[in-house]
Amino acid sequence: MGDYVRQMPHHGSADMARRPTAAMRFHVDVPLLLLLMVLTVYGLFVLYSASGQNMGAVVRQGRYFALAYVVMIFAAQIDLGRYARWAPALYAVGVAMLGGVLLFGVGAKGAQRWLDLGFMRFQPSEIMKLGVPLAVAWFLADRTLPPRFLPILGALCLLGLPAVMILLQPDLGTALLIASSGLFVLFMAGIGWRYIFGAVVLAVASAWPAWLFVLKDYQKRRILTLLDPESDKLGAGWNIIQSKTAIGSGGWDGKGWMQGTQSQLDFLPESHTDFIIAVMAEEFGLRGVLALLVIYLLILLRGFWIGMRAQSSFGRMMAGSLTLTFFVYIFVNMGMVAGLLPVVGVPLPLVSAGGTSVVTLMAGFGILMAISTEKRKVTS
Repeated sequence: MGDYVRQMPHHGSADMARRPTAAMRFHVDVPLLLLLMVLTVYGLFVLYSASGQNMGAVVRQGRYFALAYVVMIFAAQIDLGRYARWAPALYAVGVAMLGGVLLFGVGAKGAQRWLDLGFMRFQPSEIMKLGVPLAVAWFLADRTLPPRFLPILGALCLLGLPAVMILLQPDLGTALLIASSGLFVLFMAGIGWRYIFGAVVLAVASAWPAWLFVLKDYQKRRILTLLDPESDKLGAGWNIIQSKTAIGSGGWDGKGWMQGTQSQLDFLPESHTDFIIAVMAEEFGLRGVLALLVIYLLILLRGFWIGMRAQSSFGRMMAGSLTLTFFVYIFVNMGMVAGLLPVVGVPLPLVSAGGTSVVTLMAGFGILMAISTEKRKVTS
């Protein structure tokens, strides 16, 4: 029988079957969809104030959300097996486009991260936010799990190549996010703790060489500013100082919607993108931030629930990676805004203004819904 047909109890000699709901026919996970809708509405509400009551910015972001929801629903319709089959091709295309960025990409603010397609600029690294975990999950799915040394080495090569190419643009924040998405697949594959311990030791040992030979001067300044933002109050430390001021001045209740002095008087830089959580903390207070954290927590729990109920190793690894990567977005953005992490330009997911990142995130949630759908397929 078809998808989502559940057998009803026998009544006499007749078999009765419940018709699939609209959500089942369109492969939509209703709890996840409702949580995402609440989050996006909340984001638009905050964006109006953070952008200086710029309705044009809100409308533009609303269009991005509309496109993102369409992409999510479309992604949910694709069978999970097709994602596994398409993963190598998507990865190869992404790596080729990253190579194109390094050769003839378009630069801005000292970074070369875009391809100019004539009618639009495109950032290929966004593709790899899905391409890398898909490729690593595909690579490991048909092998013995937990993976042994050689498969682990192969997976590290798959995630390391695009991460290094993105690091050369340079874009440290995106490179770390993409590398972590692949590492999360390895973690969900059941990698042994001795490998995890060895990776931690290697990371600590490589910190000093990376400082000397890998990090750019401006990246080093960000780290030093994190340790002592007061050393350059009007320069590199300005963002963190103003962000902390905004967060602290909000208190528990906040100053009220559109009443934040740091954002409304333009003391807070990038208030509608990377530092939008500081605007929220100033205007809605700690309770407004906690409300946002509750929404995020419910989305994360739903993602983990889908992963636990996945039918295949590929689905379990993908669900875990997508959910944990979403958590990293939240953690890194809030950490850098609070002055706990260096400023690396990671937006607050589905709240900060932006187009490409929103579409990529929602495509990932579409894959999560496809994984949830796989569990519900019941054969008579």
